[in-house]
This record gives sequence, structure tokens and C-alpha cells, in this order.
Amino acid sequence: MRYNSTRSREKMIPAHQAVITGLSPDGGLYVPEQLDVFIPVSGFTNASYQEIAEAVISSFFTDYDRETIRNCVNSAYNSRFDDPSIVPVRPFHDGAIMELWHGPTSAFKDLALTILPHLLTAAYKKDQREDTVAILTATSGDTGKAALSGFADVEHTDITVFYPSEGVSAVQKQQMVTSSGDNVSVIAVKGNFDDCQRMVKEACSSPEVKRSCNNVTISSANSINIGRLVPQVVYYFSTYASLVKQGEIKEGEEITFVVPTGNFGDIFAGYLAKKAGLPVKRLVIASNDNNVLTDFIRTGTYNRNRPFHETISPSMDILISSNLERLLYFASNGDCELVTSLMKQLSENGQYTIPAEMAEVITSEFSAYWCDQDMCRQEIRELFEQEHILIDPHTAVAVSALHQYRAEGHKEYAVALSTASPYKFAQDVLSAITANASQDPFEAMKQLEELSGVPIPAGLADLESLPVRFNTTIDKEDGISWIAGKMEELSHD
Repeated sequence: MRYNSTRSREKMIPAHQAVITGLSPDGGLYVPEQLDVFIPVSGFTNASYQEIAEAVISSFFTDYDRETIRNCVNSAYNSRFDDPSIVPVRPFHDGAIMELWHGPTSAFKDLALTILPHLLTAAYKKDQREDTVAILTATSGDTGKAALSGFADVEHTDITVFYPSEGVSAVQKQQMVTSSGDNVSVIAVKGNFDDCQRMVKEACSSPEVKRSCNNVTISSANSINIGRLVPQVVYYFSTYASLVKQGEIKEGEEITFVVPTGNFGDIFAGYLAKKAGLPVKRLVIASNDNNVLTDFIRTGTYNRNRPFHETISPSMDILISSNLERLLYFASNGDCELVTSLMKQLSENGQYTIPAEMAEVITSEFSAYWCDQDMCRQEIRELFEQEHILIDPHTAVAVSALHQYRAEGHKEYAVALSTASPYKFAQDVLSAITANASQDPFEAMKQLEELSGVPIPAGLADLESLPVRFNTTIDKEDGISWIAGKMEELSHD
């Protein structure tokens, strides 16, 4: 399987080169040349997560040999996860909750960012390269720490994470600024996630940055990198297999996935799973107050010209959903000129409207809902009071969307994706349940543990005592020059 940019099919490259490069030189995102993969679910019912991951990733990354994929999988999905199933599935009154936060940083990003460094290292060996890969990563909270954890001290790599100075939770910030590793940097940006993301994407094509790169290749650990996205397809298949094994569904039965999303990567992985043969009825987008995706699905117009809201689900506080570009590509039957035009309109005018026939293709597979912060808090409180299930604010957005979807009469089995441990947002979770919480995030963790009986994840339990290593803050306007300086520094190492 070869990969091309969403903005041009002139150059096709193998998967391992797409993993190294991250973003296409024309600014587009890499996509499979054809979505002709079929992965039968029939053999997965009694398979381990590792076996399913090997089968799924091998189907998309065909230029990696099977043994290499197996080694990458086994190196990623091991005792660093606190549940042997890697992704446990918990039934609740309205279907099931897919718990994606049992990895080392207690967020769903671990499922991709524990394996991406191994895929990247294998790609380097394949091409016998010796240059440094400079990983530039924007984060709205969870990607940052997962990427820092995954790439710490990985040979031939250097990683810099940019996060909004006022847009992440206290625990998320503490996770990042205390990160270990000689090849990591963490930078706060005076702006929001979209500013951080724009900075990273611009750096990939900036002449100033390119001039500073000598024996340095820029890449990304964001879900714009296909090496980050494909591993996320795995947990859709593993969850389906778990539900069959649990007797919750019958093999071949279509089910719906409800995904809290801001950057569209997590739900696009579900789209790839469906195209690869997983019996998916619908994919439901769940948004918070930054409901640009909900409006897009309902109207066909994407408009980022709106107020930006800082919410208790900060990883979804996003107005520019990068991975949506991949869906536009497939929904337009690979019309690169149209995708390029739409992205230009978004950059210049902040909005675009897709053709009616394209909108019909998208709405035939996707639904979208949103909830405000009061609704989010209500879902946290009610689920804990009624079923003693503890969820974080992002998961609560998904549960709210599922309830709205049900209210329209949809009865098929549905799975809500739970993307982070509630302890990453202990103050907000505790406040939603008790209307009272400590102003200290670590004290709130202890209070929540005492209330719920659910243990604090090991990776968060000792976070308070770790020394702060990074305290640099830059203006968003200075991002490109800062990155150019960093590349020049790496070039002389």
C-alpha cells in the first residue's frame, strides 16, 4: 500500500517514508492510495490486543515486514499498561465504554504514541538513515505527555512539544514540564491549541526553518502523522472483538461508536476501521462548546470564525480540525484540487462550504452532537451516582452525545470512547460529583480516590513530587523563529 498527499497524487511513497515525513511537503496529509484493505473480524474474538494490532497495522503498513510489526507491537503494548487487555471494555446502561487510558500517561494517545517511536526507528533502519528527526508536536493536553514519554531518549530523535499556556489542566501541564529525557523540550505558547498546531504545520514548509535544517528532518507526533493514526484503528477492532466475546453483540452485528473529538483523528481512525470491514453503523462526533464539527456536519459549512471557549474538556478546545482534511479527500473521491481549494479558503477566510453531494456522503456515515459544560458535569455526576462509574469530562461529552443520539430513536448497540483517566481532571470531576473540590489538583486526586475507591494511576500518583524541568514561554508570533533556532542548534550537535 502506497500513500499520497490529500492535495496531490503526483508522488506516491511507501508507508515507512510517510511515517518519517509526517506531513507532506505540499501541506497535505498522507492517506492510503486506495482504501482497499479488508480485515476480517471473525478471527479476533479470542485474540489478544497485540495479535489484533499486528494484523491491523500490517494491513496498512505493507512495506514493514510482519516480524518488524510484531516487534513494534510487543515493545509498545506491554506492562507499561495497567490492564492486561490494554483496552478494557466496560458495559453500562446505554451500551459500553471503551477505556483508552490505561497506558503510561493515562490518556488515549498512549495507544499510538507508545508504538510510533518503534515504527519510526524501524523506518530509519530500513532506509539506513543517520540524520536526526526533529519531532514537533502541538498539544491540547494529552498528546504532549504521551509523545514525550514515547520518544524520550529514542535514538536519532529530538522532540519539542508546544502547548497553550492557559489551555491545559494543571495535571496535564505538570506531566509535561516534569518530563524526563535528554532529547525533549516543552514550550508554553501564549495562544490556544490552534495557534500551536498552525505553528507546527507552518514549520514543515517554512523557508526560514528549512534553511536551518542541516542533517535534520522535521516530522510530527500529532495525528497528522499516519504512523500515529493507523495504530488508533486497532482499538476499534479490539473493542468489537471484546463485545463479541462478552456476549454483548453477535459477530457481524453493526454497532455505533461515539467519539469525543476536536482534531478529528480519533474518529477518523474509526472511519478507517469501517472501510477496512469493521461492522460500523454510524460514527457519532461528540463536541463541547467549541462545536465547529457539529455545525459542519449539520450545515456543510466549516467556520472557525467564532469565539474560542476554554472548557473543562480542554483537549477538545479546538477550532481547526486537521484530520478532517483526510475525510474531505475520501468524501470527494480523491479530488485533490477541491481539497486544496477548501484548505486555502479555511486559511484565508476561516471557512468553507462543501458541495451538497459531498455533504450527503459524509452525513450518510457521521452524526454530530455537542454539550455545554453544565450538561457535561451532569453526565459525570449521574453516571457515578447511578452506576459508580467514574469518567472524565471528555468521556462525559461522548456520553451526552450518545444520549442525544438515543433520543432520536437509534437503538443499535453503541460504544462511547473514554479518552482519559478522570484523575487527569480530578478537580472538575470531583466538583461535578460533590459541588466541592480542593483548589489543589493533587489534593483533589486524593479526595476523589477516597470518594470513589478507584485507585489513582501509578503515573499520576507521584507527579506532584517530580522536579519541574521546563518553564519557557513564547509568543505565538515567535514560533517559527524559535523553531528555526532549535533546528540550527540540532544541526550543529
